[in-house]
Amino acid sequence: MRNFCAITLLAVLLVSQAAGAAEKLDASKNETPINAPANPDAIKKIPANFHFIEPGTLTVATSATHSPPLALLASDNQTRIGSDPDIARLLADSLGLKLKLVPASWEDWPLGITAGRYDVAMFNIAVTEERKKKFDFATYRADNHAFVVKANSSVTSINSPEEIAGKRIIVASGTNQERILLSWDEKNRAKGLPPVQPIYLTDDASATLLLLSGRADAMFGPHSMAAWKAASRGQTKIVGTGPFRAWVAVTTKKGNGLADALQTALDGTIAGGQYQQVLQRWGEQDEAISHSTVNPPGIVY
Repeated sequence: MRNFCAITLLAVLLVSQAAGAAEKLDASKNETPINAPANPDAIKKIPANFHFIEPGTLTVATSATHSPPLALLASDNQTRIGSDPDIARLLADSLGLKLKLVPASWEDWPLGITAGRYDVAMFNIAVTEERKKKFDFATYRADNHAFVVKANSSVTSINSPEEIAGKRIIVASGTNQERILLSWDEKNRAKGLPPVQPIYLTDDASATLLLLSGRADAMFGPHSMAAWKAASRGQTKIVGTGPFRAWVAVTTKKGNGLADALQTALDGTIAGGQYQQVLQRWGEQDEAISHSTVNPPGIVY
């Protein structure tokens, strides 16, 4: 059952401002766009009958939340920056298109892609066999999931089902992390171990406040976000990872023919070095891939 925690608006605003101030010192250095040249091979692979939502434009759904290094607002408080917007720009450049970033919620991207509101979605989306039934993918990172605790927490390891037993763990609904957490909890319950207490939050500021105030024992989310937070603020530490290393991919509607063009565009930026520049400046270089793959084997639960 979902936990809805009472957090005052003032407290959330204070944490948001503190987080922004701490992280802006690093993120502000990354506001200058990295561009890529048009890639004729990628352009040729755009299906002749493919209709972009806006002609001449790649419309990309990306996270509306403050979730560095994946997505956040620049110092003008309007421009979306982060590794996902950066990769999206490389794609648009390579395909000879303008870029339109549409901030959206995690819950919205599947319906938005299916309904034709976005050409692609980039939300740190991991490839799963279930998602491949409805969507096509072109990979651009290999990510893991991380358990994060307060820097001074007595919790030193969360790497197995037994180590989540009885703990209060923040997780986002509808994510692979939630499925892993609930699967581990099911195994624990079968052994008679105390149940986990999921705390469902999507706002990073609220989640951070809850963790630092001691009202949660850990957070479970993307490794890249966990590593950024630990390195930039020093208030948290990573104590474990999930059981899967996931392919993170640009996501588009099943069968629309765009995935091959996206793959070729990504491979061109890898060969050209722009891809590595993006990952390097956002601290994700350990998640780099050597080439993009269309619809690779996905996570199976």
